[in-house]
Amino acid sequence: MTSKFLSRVITIASFLVVLGVVGSPKSQAQVTGPQEIKWLTVSQLQQYFSSACMEIEYGREGRSGAYLNTDQDDGLRWPAQWLYQDHNVGKALWIGTTNFKDPSNGITYPYKVLGLGRGTLIMSSVVSPVEFSLIGKFNYPTVIVDGVTATNLAATDLNSGKAGEDAIDPTLPCDRMIYNLANTPIGITISRKVLNWTQQYNDNYYIYEWTFKNTGLTDNAGGKISPIDTLNGVMFSFIYRLADDNDGYRTAWPGYTAGSNWGRNTINDCVGQDAAHTLQAPNNFRAVYAYYGPNATTADPKDDIGGPCTDGHALGGAGFTGEMVLHADKSATDKSDDVNQPSTTQFLASDNSLNTQSASSPFIATSMLQQYQMMTSGNPSQTQAEQIGEDASGWPTTFAGSWAGSAALGPTSGGYESQQSFGPYTIPPGDSINIVICEAVAGIDHVFSGTVARNWYNWFNNGKNGNTPLQLPSKGPFRWSNPTWTPGGTTTDGNVYKNAWVFTGEDSLLQTFQRARANYNSGFNIPMPPPPPDNFIVSSGGDRILLQWSTSAESSPHFNGYLIYRATTKTDTNFTLLQSIDKGNLDNVAPITSGLRTYADLSPVRGFSYFYYIQTKDPPMTSRLVFRL
Repeated sequence: MTSKFLSRVITIASFLVVLGVVGSPKSQAQVTGPQEIKWLTVSQLQQYFSSACMEIEYGREGRSGAYLNTDQDDGLRWPAQWLYQDHNVGKALWIGTTNFKDPSNGITYPYKVLGLGRGTLIMSSVVSPVEFSLIGKFNYPTVIVDGVTATNLAATDLNSGKAGEDAIDPTLPCDRMIYNLANTPIGITISRKVLNWTQQYNDNYYIYEWTFKNTGLTDNAGGKISPIDTLNGVMFSFIYRLADDNDGYRTAWPGYTAGSNWGRNTINDCVGQDAAHTLQAPNNFRAVYAYYGPNATTADPKDDIGGPCTDGHALGGAGFTGEMVLHADKSATDKSDDVNQPSTTQFLASDNSLNTQSASSPFIATSMLQQYQMMTSGNPSQTQAEQIGEDASGWPTTFAGSWAGSAALGPTSGGYESQQSFGPYTIPPGDSINIVICEAVAGIDHVFSGTVARNWYNWFNNGKNGNTPLQLPSKGPFRWSNPTWTPGGTTTDGNVYKNAWVFTGEDSLLQTFQRARANYNSGFNIPMPPPPPDNFIVSSGGDRILLQWSTSAESSPHFNGYLIYRATTKTDTNFTLLQSIDKGNLDNVAPITSGLRTYADLSPVRGFSYFYYIQTKDPPMTSRLVFRL
């Protein structure tokens, strides 16, 4: 099948321009300790990243001083074209080892565990950032509206101004890459690369390449453990606290509570951790994922699947967020992929005291023992989704927000998070362990989710009595071996209709994983779109709005024209295709004037604000996917 490849760098979030109005980006607040923040904001998935190699809660806004509860659900924005599509609350990385003699106090700890991220302040006692950079395949375009700079990328992209920190690398296999380097007090140096693509079939995931090397270095001043010993029983644990309902919470839709914002009713599931949960190829992944679970403030769990707004506006929780393992070394000397990693997939209460890090945490033996036991506890026989309860269709049957869990999982007031732990490893001096993880967000198209919400609302508002046939998706989620409805048929039950469409998000996520794995297995050799124009100028006046852009992209061997999109009144809306311009028709539709391609939009009406963005495209041209099934 042939496919089109569009330059997504000039996305709606990148190239929003309004007639006579320029918006200012939100300030990039720092948090206590040695942390710097950078963003990846050129694709439909957008996230902030920390120089400390892991993103804490309130990581962008800061944990000290006043902050809003709504600031907790911040990051992993997808689709970033719309407001409040955040899925991240916080993450953590635990690094554990056994029988470690701490050079800071001479004490040998049976279990030494460092906790980065989540509830902790970034501290030099846990991590010492050495290098932090954002690297781009090309620079972001200059956008000018009526003579004023008008792109948020000036604040979030390659903008640090620090010599040697941010850079352009035309040989980069992706469009943007975050690079971290940090030392830890146990002598493990962390290297993290986060790769980001804008090609439209690969613009909703990141690939993290982690390297953990036994260097003996303990800080960014060159401090070193002497002598550098072999580290034994080394575990690496990635913890994800996710929530998919920020839109509903921020807009105060009926049925939402504050707890939904921090993930109290998040449901965590996983696949591939054992034979009973292994899917058939091509979905044979090792992955954890999370989605919005029913809130106890609604009458029936089925009513709240997807987080529908009871005024029919939209679905607040229709996305699925997941972390899929692409590679984990078998050992420090065997770099082949260990299919038995992660060795532990668990679910931990988000407000458990083990997540609350302080300067003294890496020296409390009892806490570190508990953390190490959690990292090495193996796989539960049931996932959290199965423990909460689900029917034959895979839909939750219990209110996730009030599910009590088990004593082993800890207190429940903050909901639950998933944990992937790798190891145990033996790492001699100078050796390293490599782990590669794909992080993705997927689901039904945002505009269509509004259609689903309205159809459901009409049914719900009619006392759950429907007489209008509602179209079901052409197939059900992967787990539906015996669905209670005919795929592709119709139903007059609004919940069956809504829930069927919401849970196709599982398939959307699996398809994203397939694309990410194919990208990784190819050595990141996927077709890349032509670059964006390096200048885009919008001028208003008279009876038209004039769009002008540079011809810089036209020298690309893959260039085949442009797509121009426009929205009216606001940016948080659907953009419509205004003009498609093929390479062979450029001079007729957008002739060169003073060295710039020029297109005049003659249809605007006075009194309205208009927003534009432009994309480059390559041949051949096919229609874009609407539903990611």
